[in-house]
Amino acid sequence: MTKYGLVVPTYQPILDAGRTAPELVGVAVEAERLGLDSVWVGDTLARAPLDALTVLSAFAARTSRVTLGTSALLPALRDPIQTANQLLSVDLLSEGRLTVAVGAGFAGRSEPEFAFVGVPWERRRARLDDIVGLWRAAWRGEKSFHGEVLHHDSLPAFPSPARDGGPPVWLAAYTPGALERVGRLYDGWLPYPPDPADYGSGLARIRARATRPVTPALFATVLVEDDPVRGRELLEQYCRRNYGMPADFVQGIQMQVTGTAAEVASKLREYEGAEHFLLRIASTEPKVFDGQLTRVAEVVELLRDQP
Repeated sequence: MTKYGLVVPTYQPILDAGRTAPELVGVAVEAERLGLDSVWVGDTLARAPLDALTVLSAFAARTSRVTLGTSALLPALRDPIQTANQLLSVDLLSEGRLTVAVGAGFAGRSEPEFAFVGVPWERRRARLDDIVGLWRAAWRGEKSFHGEVLHHDSLPAFPSPARDGGPPVWLAAYTPGALERVGRLYDGWLPYPPDPADYGSGLARIRARATRPVTPALFATVLVEDDPVRGRELLEQYCRRNYGMPADFVQGIQMQVTGTAAEVASKLREYEGAEHFLLRIASTEPKVFDGQLTRVAEVVELLRDQP
């Protein structure tokens, strides 16, 4: 059954707009009440965010049903062994509800974040694959790990995970290399291509090469607005505030849609094969966001009634 989740904003723009950290936990609780299947948080050092794993721990304490996820975690910014322990702890606290989407960083934007923590930008994809491999080795109780970039002659002993092998790990990427790696090394795929045809061809390539089950997901930025002019204006404001770029440019890179609930649902249906939609509301204004959350629930209801 297709699942639908909410990306909860935890970056500086929404905090500057007056949203408090405890209120963000309330957003996750409301998403669960409205019937969504999951709640997700991003990870960056570039926009003064709340810490993703700390926020997910708070979500775990206040929710009981929804999947908790990262969209997407940048593992290179964290000590990999300590992160293995933190992720395992969140998964145990949530009784096995954690999914970890990870990325290697976005060229042209992420280099300063790597510099902040003194991690080389070079070989970042091999480093990411090694970090995930190290996590899994630690969760399986293995004593050492040796990859292409990371080498540990000994690993600490951790508690047994809530699920065999630990929480599922998805790859958030769309490069040709990612399409080859995801089916060998990851449990899911989380891209945001603006063209549904690209999503379909990418998924076909993954399935043709996969040696393990892969959950196909989609990261989509949405704004439900009956007035098309106002919808475009609000999306333009969001892109300039969030990225410092016009909407036309951003929409050439990532999937964004505005329109009535029926129009948004229709656009999402074009992404054939997607099994989990992560819906990011295109607003950093708390009042607008709260109203949009109800409208997003309408979209999800339409998708469920007419898949």
